[in-house]
Amino acid sequence: MPVQKFAPMTKDFPTFDCDAHVTEPPWLWERAKDYLTKDEFEALKSSIWFDPDSKQLIVNGYANTGLGSQRIGGNPGIVNVLSLAGPGIKHDIQRALNVRNLNRKTALTKEQAAYLDHQGSYLPKPRLRDMDTQGIDQVMIIPTDIDTYPWIQSAQGARAMCKAYNEWAYEYCQEDPERLFFAALLPMQDPVFAEQEVYRVAAKGCRVGLIRPIDAMGNYPIQPKYSRVWRAMEETGLIYGMHPFPALGALKPAGYSEQYSGSELIALTATSAGLPHSFLTNVQNFQAEASLWVSMVLMTGFFERYPKVRAAVFEASSTWLSFIVDECDKHYRLYRNDRKLPPLKRLPSETFFAHCVTGFEGDEAPPSRLPEFYENILAWSSDVYHHDGDDVWRAIETMRKCELPDAYQAKFLGENARKLYNIPTPRKFIRDRVTEIERPAWWPTEEEIKAALKPEASLLQR
Repeated sequence: MPVQKFAPMTKDFPTFDCDAHVTEPPWLWERAKDYLTKDEFEALKSSIWFDPDSKQLIVNGYANTGLGSQRIGGNPGIVNVLSLAGPGIKHDIQRALNVRNLNRKTALTKEQAAYLDHQGSYLPKPRLRDMDTQGIDQVMIIPTDIDTYPWIQSAQGARAMCKAYNEWAYEYCQEDPERLFFAALLPMQDPVFAEQEVYRVAAKGCRVGLIRPIDAMGNYPIQPKYSRVWRAMEETGLIYGMHPFPALGALKPAGYSEQYSGSELIALTATSAGLPHSFLTNVQNFQAEASLWVSMVLMTGFFERYPKVRAAVFEASSTWLSFIVDECDKHYRLYRNDRKLPPLKRLPSETFFAHCVTGFEGDEAPPSRLPEFYENILAWSSDVYHHDGDDVWRAIETMRKCELPDAYQAKFLGENARKLYNIPTPRKFIRDRVTEIERPAWWPTEEEIKAALKPEASLLQR
């Protein structure tokens, strides 16, 4: 059997992965009746339901919606990008598998697809084993179909879905409550329901409530109707988890054209311009929504109205942040006398440092070159098991190349997240990297990987 080898590495601090993913399995719906009242269950079935026979997610009456996170177990000929990035599945190996999949004769078999469909994305025990290999001591799990839930038109159905997911995620984390933590979905379709869910999940020990930068119908967090949600977060200490979503708008009601998010506008531009690459719609849209949210909450005095709210900026990288915060400070100084809103009590940058933490990924080097700026506001995210995910050893390699001192590494890779979430440091943690993983006979060879990295390798051969 081939063996995948890695260079030895050690670390002297525990890590916290502030943003990794689970894929919502079919039994989340099958078992929803155990968590919901009869009325809630009926609202769930009529609003968002996974049909096990056709293996389709049905939302607002439309079939085959969502990202397909419920299709677990592996399907022949398909590289599942939602559960692919397990231990050692680096991007060059993913490339080789995708190139192999272009040819029917070499396409993934059912057995191979099942091997690459990491069960840790929906089962806790395999995840804990994967975390041991990836050097991840603790993790905050986040759902995968997070672009789908904000589009549920029925507020009752949205509340039922959030409750069903949160109960499943809570149960998932009970496998090891010192290592596994979940971010809760909130039904922002109705602020009263969202407020109630904040109190409910906080009572279960949940640390984070997930909220989109702007909701599906163009409502921003500064709108007065959401005040009760922010007050509930202040009272419970639940962290405002601002997670940009792809915001493709596929479930937006017909004829609605009043408000688009930054992500949707980027997606529309990429489509209408015929751009052949997914960079704008898979990277830039996340950053656009996050930077808009940061500018909005800082410049409107959001945190001065809700001084006890703490927030985490998820899955948008962080290199752009220093520029945005600096521009907010500059514009506030220039135009402070022209404001229609009450004067800010301190600079936007000071507010961000006092209230927020921002996520970054392991191959993102610029934050390591600006340690004084990011010292207390940076938290690492793996994005596992999504295809762009990676382990903590990759992050440490990046930091060491930048010659970042160990004290900063410890903060960025764990301390800052645990401080924000008020989570104790684990009593034991992983110190040594796993240097060998045994692979099946069909695993890509070094020669195949090198060949797959050539540009022409991705062209279909006629």
